[in-house]
Amino acid sequence: MKARIGIIGTGWVGTSVAFSTLLAGHARELWLYDQRGAVAEGEALDMADGAAFYPRCQVSAVPLAQMREADIVVLAAGRNGRPDESRLDLLRDNARIAAGLGRSLAGFGGIVIVVTNPVDVLTRVVTAASGLPPERVIGTGTLLDSARLRERLAMHLSVSPQSVHAQVVGEHGDSSVMLWSSAHVGGVPLRVWPGWPVDEEPTVAGHVRRAAYDVIQRKGATNHAIGLVTTELIGCIVNDERRLLPVSRVQTGACGVRGVALSLPALVGSSGAAQVLEPAMDDAEAQALAASAAVLDGAFKSLAG
Repeated sequence: MKARIGIIGTGWVGTSVAFSTLLAGHARELWLYDQRGAVAEGEALDMADGAAFYPRCQVSAVPLAQMREADIVVLAAGRNGRPDESRLDLLRDNARIAAGLGRSLAGFGGIVIVVTNPVDVLTRVVTAASGLPPERVIGTGTLLDSARLRERLAMHLSVSPQSVHAQVVGEHGDSSVMLWSSAHVGGVPLRVWPGWPVDEEPTVAGHVRRAAYDVIQRKGATNHAIGLVTTELIGCIVNDERRLLPVSRVQTGACGVRGVALSLPALVGSSGAAQVLEPAMDDAEAQALAASAAVLDGAFKSLAG
């Protein structure tokens, strides 16, 4: 099954999401919108020229109003982070844009995927502005952080990343929480894996949290990995896969979190991130998750100041 997929914002991230989505074959129609209309048109023409090399899909630039007819809308509009600022430093600039886009999607019948940073706070902003149910406004959240953690563990252990099962929850940012206590490799708990240095866990966590900053410092933005992550999320929705993914949404009580958007494992399918599950955590991880929720709640409330 294929869907009509709209992408709002055709900067670095939006175009990477578009290109990855085309190659994956999830879209029968791919719609692009940007305030810079000529840029969106140029990207659509450029991608359409490569139609012989990806599954059949009609690519076009469309007015913002047409996005309401899509099955899935990806919000990638906003400015990128600078090397000297955190994701939360982006908040005021991108929250204004996200709120406006959320209002334009009031009554929308599909699913919204929020990619723009700070993704957790903006997921809450879009949910409030659109009035859509929390399960249908999904932030990419710690899906990318979890992929980064798996890659670094796989490199350290000399195994395939597909054999590593480890999750990051909470904020997609500096207060993210690595769930070391439940991580495992091919069914073997990480902490009993031969040679795994438990005292290195804080160092690995630091590498995961700094990954985006390292990329931004060198090239100005992160885009390819988040493009792949977003396409994976789109595929889960389009194909109703009901896969368990650490994505962000406004929580309604799981792990004691209510009203705050952050990442916890959720079953993702055609109805969105409808069922949130509580992961196994030790006491330190549970406390860190509560602290992460407090950071995000404070950031959201600061918008009213």
